[in-house]
Amino acid sequence: MLSLRRFTVGRVLVVAILLGFSILLLGGWSLWRSRAPIPGTVVADDGRLMFTAEQIRGGQAVYQKYGLMDWGSVLGHGTYYGPDFTADMLHRRVELLRDAAAGPGGWAALDAPSQAAVGETVRAAIKRNRYDAATDRLDVSVAEAEAFETLVAEMRHRFVDGEPERGLPAHSIDEQDGAAGRAWVAQGDAVRQLAAFFWWTSWLAGVERPEGGSTYTNNWPFDPAAGNVAGSAPMLWSGVSVAVLLLVLPIVLLVWWRGRYVMEDATGGGPLAAQDPAWLPVHPSQRKALKFFVTAGALFLLQTLLGGYLAHHYVEGSGFYGLDLARWLPFTVAKTWHLQLAIFWIATAWMGLGIYVAPLIGGREPRGQGLLVDLLYGALVAVALGSLAGEWLGVHDRLGAWWWWLGHSGWELVELGKLWQVLLAAGFVLWLVIVYRGVRDALRSDARSGGLVQLFLVSAVAIPLMFCATFLMTPGTHLTMADYWRWWIVHLWVEGMFEVFAVVVLGLLLVSMGLVTRRSTARALKFQLLILLASGIVGIGHHYYWIGANELWIGLGSVFSALEVVPLTLLAVEAWEHWHVMRRGGQSFAYRIPFLFLIAVAFWNLFGAGVLGFLINLPIVSYYEHGSFLTANHGHAALMGVFGMLAIGLALYCVRNLVDESGWSRRLFTLSFWGLNTGLLGMVALTLTPVGVLQLERAATQGFYAARSLEFYQGATVHALLWLRILPDSIFIGLGVVPLLLGLGRALRHARPCVPLELPQEPTAAAQPRLDVPALTLDRAR
Repeated sequence: MLSLRRFTVGRVLVVAILLGFSILLLGGWSLWRSRAPIPGTVVADDGRLMFTAEQIRGGQAVYQKYGLMDWGSVLGHGTYYGPDFTADMLHRRVELLRDAAAGPGGWAALDAPSQAAVGETVRAAIKRNRYDAATDRLDVSVAEAEAFETLVAEMRHRFVDGEPERGLPAHSIDEQDGAAGRAWVAQGDAVRQLAAFFWWTSWLAGVERPEGGSTYTNNWPFDPAAGNVAGSAPMLWSGVSVAVLLLVLPIVLLVWWRGRYVMEDATGGGPLAAQDPAWLPVHPSQRKALKFFVTAGALFLLQTLLGGYLAHHYVEGSGFYGLDLARWLPFTVAKTWHLQLAIFWIATAWMGLGIYVAPLIGGREPRGQGLLVDLLYGALVAVALGSLAGEWLGVHDRLGAWWWWLGHSGWELVELGKLWQVLLAAGFVLWLVIVYRGVRDALRSDARSGGLVQLFLVSAVAIPLMFCATFLMTPGTHLTMADYWRWWIVHLWVEGMFEVFAVVVLGLLLVSMGLVTRRSTARALKFQLLILLASGIVGIGHHYYWIGANELWIGLGSVFSALEVVPLTLLAVEAWEHWHVMRRGGQSFAYRIPFLFLIAVAFWNLFGAGVLGFLINLPIVSYYEHGSFLTANHGHAALMGVFGMLAIGLALYCVRNLVDESGWSRRLFTLSFWGLNTGLLGMVALTLTPVGVLQLERAATQGFYAARSLEFYQGATVHALLWLRILPDSIFIGLGVVPLLLGLGRALRHARPCVPLELPQEPTAAAQPRLDVPALTLDRAR
């Protein structure tokens, strides 16, 4: 447990965490109770059976198996290259029902008053909820049943004949995939089951809840023809969230300033003591961390090359500068790999960080630590290669009933099959064992460091703990609940616990460099984590606005998401201290480049995660932009700008200490810093933001289905903006990622030999290093 007797903020932190997760779980229970039903049977008024619950669930499994969430989206969650199947099918139902009601000649042949009358009749039909819970049966009109047959034919044309202008190869789905009764796929036509699943999502998005007032998706997507318009809740809670932010921000800043929850300067404002990495010991396990960093760099390069490949699809369909690569590397697989590799390389870098820092904190290396590190590295490589290969095989229908275990799980950002998820979780547990063995000795004297080591260990435990949410999703899980748990992984694991771990490690490293005092750092970290977790845990709710949750989540998500700006503001203020330290150290400051990346993290934290995130998290804005490029804009700026830059900065700190001067590529790493930041800023400014704004305007004026149409992407202005993406992408890869990988490769070849804990020589008093590693260790060596 943390040392809470001395630090009141520690008690508040624990209470905030317990309260946050209690609200999250109670809200999840409420979401489960109010989720849309999956009708046992859907029957037309003439007695015709359209489909069953088994076929709806089978269609969801087909959607997952073929990785369609990495081409299009459902309920706005997924990828933006293909259509949003929910919005698209809802609008097609409206069009087909209007034509059926209009009689010969269809809707277009009617005069304006007649169109208005027919339109109102169709809207009423879409909104009417004819589900009978007692019989578990949903009745629909004969016209609805006939419209469904048309939709099945259109779906068959799309997935069997292909849609090359949107990068979808022919025979993307095996029509008889369900004929053999494969795992999670019901008997029968797979395409028809897929259409049933999409129809069901459009039904719950268009029909009113039994209690009335709004649809199961709170009237999303915007489509006036279907009667879906923004309700009062998004507008109300957008205003409330801004008001609460304006109230809380000055209070938090006042408490932060008056309570002195800052890291105090350990040098007394004087010149920085000499920082020579050669004074630090090098243990065998620490040297092995270098291969984690090099591997992370290689995965990073592959991930960005795939990103460029995906971006080009938007302008050339299935072609890649005239080459038809979609047959071998379809968009679904490339997008899957792109997302998966982003998590892999960042996690790999942070694993290497934990491996390096553990003996630095503990002061010695336990016996057999190097062997465990090698075992972890081998397991990590096996999971990475195995999952990537399995995803390709699964999407190409090469795994049969094993698709869910070895292939594509179907959920964006957690695509790897269940077996690979189990092995990855085991890898995190092994990593935790390695970290614990390294810091175990320092726990005995942890009170002297203000509980820093315990805080570090608890933050490390949180990483595998939060990943366990992935085991609560199966192909049979209700879509709304699957998204509820999926965002635990994306928001609480990737965005939450890894950030918690990184914040604590950063504080420890500043202490180890003699820049800040131990006790002030412990207080400051607990306060930062209090604000970060108090807002971030429940702030996950902004992902739940339109997934079939009730209005409760609009209130919770909007208010707490707005408050996530507060800790980002504090971190931005702290960046000034990093800049000040770097300036005081001058050009000779050994950690100048890692500090550059930390300053970049603060910028992207405030701008990418804070400003761009705050913009789209307001419910009224999210209602129109949800599932558009503005979401991708925030995602790129936050994931790469914050977590990517942080992983690189902390990795380079470790590398600086592990290599001799000939192995430290100062020019390459400086070039990489400017290339990565210039390229990322170019992506945001030249393509993602302007296309997102145009898409928002299209959604707000014509309906969300129109904003995701092929016609939108092929418009002259949007097409030109998508072509411009090649410029920042080239800078990002050529001047950012490549120099980074070259520098890491050079470091691997010039690693320092292992040296004992004792300093190689006693420096003079004037040059004495300020290595206050958590009493952590080096004070014993002196």
